[in-house]
Parts: sequence; structure tokens; C-alpha cells
Amino acid sequence: MQQKEALGAALDAAQAAPVAPFPAGAADWGAWRFRRVEASGAFDAARQFLVDNKVHRGRAGYHVVTPLLLAGGGAVLVDRGWIAAGATRLDVPAVPVPQGEVVVRGRINVPAADYVELAASPPERGVWQNLDPARFAQATGLAVPPVVIEATAGAGEGLAQEWPRPDSGANKHRMYMLQWYAFAALVAVLWGALAWRGRRR
Repeated sequence: MQQKEALGAALDAAQAAPVAPFPAGAADWGAWRFRRVEASGAFDAARQFLVDNKVHRGRAGYHVVTPLLLAGGGAVLVDRGWIAAGATRLDVPAVPVPQGEVVVRGRINVPAADYVELAASPPERGVWQNLDPARFAQATGLAVPPVVIEATAGAGEGLAQEWPRPDSGANKHRMYMLQWYAFAALVAVLWGALAWRGRRR
């Protein structure tokens, strides 16, 4: 709970800062987390991939991630948004990519590196199980920083770009805490009642 609340506070502070150019050579990406940035370049459609098991408003789908070849050199992964899954697992949606020079706006995020996979299998039909910039760079040969731009503008139409707050669900942890304290209090009361009853006997 406290970790999520700290991330929420970091998000609010970062969102209050003005939009900045994407810091391609940043030394501390953690300091840039949740900052609003702007990056110009061209999308690399050949290396676009989908991230599986993404739910939006109760519907299953994918996140569409496309490398952006920066105008000043280098590249960065751009999460262009969510798209619904097809009728079956074999029906992978084809997502068009904006052509030519684009200007993308969004917030920087640092993908989690502690995900769990049953096996580090290669992607099938352009679908990855997790968003891992290091693994993407190793598989494609395209060097990218360990971050992703969660796009809010300039990344194409038809994709949902409603990025959740990192502190969503913090109240659920608070309810769990109260629930377990209540269980502990109940155990203490029952133990006391049974002990008193035993002494009376």
C-alpha cells in the first residue's frame, strides 16, 4: 500500500512538470519516471509487437508497442495503446503504423523487471508475454533504453490510451490490513472467552 501511494505521489509531482524533450541519453531513468515528454522520429513498423493479456474496461486485448527511431539518433519503445483481442487466440489483430515523421507525446514509464514466466519462449505471431526492453533489444538487435513512452498523442488512432495510476488498488491493501487485524482481534477474544470458561469449569 505504501509503495503504491509513493508511486502515486511521484506521478502527481512528475505530471506537474512541463513537457520535456525525450532524454535519449539519460543516466538515471528512475528520475524520469512518469515525466511527460515529447519525441520525434519515425516508427519502425517491422519491429512492432503486441503485449498479451492486457485488460481494458473488462475486455481482453493487447498493448501495441512500436519502436520509435528518434530523429536525433537512437530509438525508444512506444506503447501506443490497447486494442481488443480477436475472436480466437489465432486471430491476432493487425495494427497499422503511422508513416513518416511523427511527434509522440506521452509519459515515461519503467517496465517491471520482476515478472514471472513459465518459460522464456520466443514470441509467436509478434506477441510477447511481457514488455521487456532488454529482451527486445537482444532479440531484434535494436538498442533501446529500459523505459517505454506510454503515448497520449501522435501514436495513431483507434487505440485506447487510458493509462492507469500506479496507486490504483491501494485501498484494497488497506482493507486487507483491517481484515487481518480483525481476524487477530477475533482470535484473541475467542481465546479469552474459552480460557475464562475453562477456569470456571
